[in-house]
Amino acid sequence: MSEVSQEARGTSGAEAAVLELRGLRKAFGEHEVLRGIDLTLRRHEVICVIGASGSGKSTLLKTVNLLEGIDDGEILLQGTDIADPRIAVDGVRARIGVVFQQFNLFPHMTVLDNVTLASRQVHGVGRAQAEATARRLLERIGLAEFADAYPDRLSGGQQQRVAIVRAIASDPELLLLDEVTSALDPQLVGEVLDLVTELKRQGTTILMTTHEMHFARNVADRIVFLHRGEVVEQGVPAEVLDAPQHPALIEFLSRVHA
Repeated sequence: MSEVSQEARGTSGAEAAVLELRGLRKAFGEHEVLRGIDLTLRRHEVICVIGASGSGKSTLLKTVNLLEGIDDGEILLQGTDIADPRIAVDGVRARIGVVFQQFNLFPHMTVLDNVTLASRQVHGVGRAQAEATARRLLERIGLAEFADAYPDRLSGGQQQRVAIVRAIASDPELLLLDEVTSALDPQLVGEVLDLVTELKRQGTTILMTTHEMHFARNVADRIVFLHRGEVVEQGVPAEVLDAPQHPALIEFLSRVHA
């Protein structure tokens, strides 16, 4: 992907919206987890969703990838409502890269096979082309030497970087990252965040949840604060982190030391 200038990010018209959430609602029994979420993510934009545990962050990403159904609202991917029950779910997921807290690499497969699996089986890319792309990506993140190794030979940070490479190997329209550093030892967090920063520099469209406030400040085009299933404040990092308005955000930031 080509490098995109900062000025070009998030400034295009409505036609450049990759993802639009309109009135998104999701409940588990009597507990309403998402309460009317409205959010637009534009091409080449990075949005970091922050909030306390239980605020609905992970559920939000799961609904976008159709891992959780919704009770009301619309999820528009490139203008198509993918929440429509008639939609081909597998086709939608093939367009979205996802990395969750756990690496979920297949332990019986080499790093190369893990990275190329979706390209070959979902997108129909030939093995030679898929492996060439995978090796190029692994080279870029400094893990080329582990291409033929099994995941148990890699550190947690290396495994999570491989999981991210696996998610972008098929050039998805949208990348979802759910607390991708939460399962890592502190000394391994930096190498994963460096990779996400590089993806932002290349123009990848990313919706991510994170508890790393310093990282969110540096990488996000916008920060969205989720509180009890609602977007109660959003804006550029300097506005949200340095001049919070909502009492819940002020309290949250006082606890995480943004």
